[in-house]
Amino acid sequence: MFEFVAGFTPGTQMVLVFFLLMLLRVPVAFSLGLSAVYAMWHMGFGLDMAGDLIATGITKFSLLAIPFFILAGTLMGSLGIAERMIRFFRVLVGGLPGGMGVVGTVVCLFWGAVSGSGPASVAAIGPMIIKGMEEDGYRRAYAAGLVCTGAALSIVIPPSIGLVIYGVIAETSISKLFLAAILPGILMGLIMVVTLPLGRVSRHPVEAGQGDSPSVRAMGLSPHAELPYRRRLWLTFRESFWGLMTPVVILGGIYSGIFTPTEAALVATVYALCVGALAYRTLSVSKLYEALGDAASSSAVVMLVVAYASLFGWVVTVDDLVGTYSGLLLGMSDNEWVILLVIMLILLLVGMFMDAVTVMFISLPIFLPVVHEMGWDPVWFGVLLMVNLSIGLITPPVGINLYVAANVTQLSIEQVAKGALPFLLICLVGLAIIAAFPALSLMLVNALN
Repeated sequence: MFEFVAGFTPGTQMVLVFFLLMLLRVPVAFSLGLSAVYAMWHMGFGLDMAGDLIATGITKFSLLAIPFFILAGTLMGSLGIAERMIRFFRVLVGGLPGGMGVVGTVVCLFWGAVSGSGPASVAAIGPMIIKGMEEDGYRRAYAAGLVCTGAALSIVIPPSIGLVIYGVIAETSISKLFLAAILPGILMGLIMVVTLPLGRVSRHPVEAGQGDSPSVRAMGLSPHAELPYRRRLWLTFRESFWGLMTPVVILGGIYSGIFTPTEAALVATVYALCVGALAYRTLSVSKLYEALGDAASSSAVVMLVVAYASLFGWVVTVDDLVGTYSGLLLGMSDNEWVILLVIMLILLLVGMFMDAVTVMFISLPIFLPVVHEMGWDPVWFGVLLMVNLSIGLITPPVGINLYVAANVTQLSIEQVAKGALPFLLICLVGLAIIAAFPALSLMLVNALN
């Protein structure tokens, strides 16, 4: 099976074997582990080292943020926080023509600050937003594309699991990464709104303060539909207040120095439990059990990739793939923009086939030396990387958000991908802006330091 790679170094063979296993549809984590073990055996190292390397790779304090942020997002979805936020934003801007598209964009971005996971966001808020957008005259495929794109930005909007992993690998301040991602995340949300007229096939403008359509009321998105606008706005704000406070508690605690980003994940989990038990009274033993099961399953997938990626990264270091391939990149041109463009194209292409966590563990050991050599700010590069990888979540053939949305809407993956196309194109414009203007990412970081 592996004879065709015999002429390459063990590290290069490992990379080729990894892609071969991926083509054979072996799960990503096991593709990483098997290819790394093959390279270690070929290099003459005892396989008894594998356990120590895996333990070393995952016993990092910062990585504790991953399972706790996932659990916090799962709890907030199951305890009705997402539904209350959609009600509030529906009343706030949903009465405008096409307003449910704006609602969908705002809620997706807001939920990204809670969940930190793109697929989880699609599953949690997708059904309600897509149904509401259909009632407002949008095509279902387009609505699914908007949710896919907004949820993909979950790995950009802080607190982001992707930024936590990047901070661990790059040994960069996670707090600075969170701060740097705020304005680029808002920019990506604003440019999403530009595409809204493209997806609306019928127009049923609803004046602010008037009742919503029967099916929107049936969804429970507007339980106070017959009340005056200001009264409805106040009631829905009061109902959603504790959910709206979630990013304030998490990010405010981090930037005020009360707790670290890793500790913030635990605070978010405890906050979700308190809101569900005391404020909304939606917490039950069955919902807690279900949330723990879902979070454990999602966390296991991510952490298994992290564990086996530590083996992969060790071989990359020992075989000096970092020096070899980063040297090739630096030798391509003397122009830093050419090198940056090549890196971005590689990330976009690889992001079509692999999840963000895998891409980071494979590519960052090669790209980070280039970042340091070119004198680029690693915080800005981290944000740029996240935007690249978020686009990968909505890019066929393996854009995982597309598959989750297809399952939610009962549409084909091709239909959902077609609906996401306008967002894919406009996100590429946003990516170019963030790449061309590093000050956009670093503005808040520099202002607070």
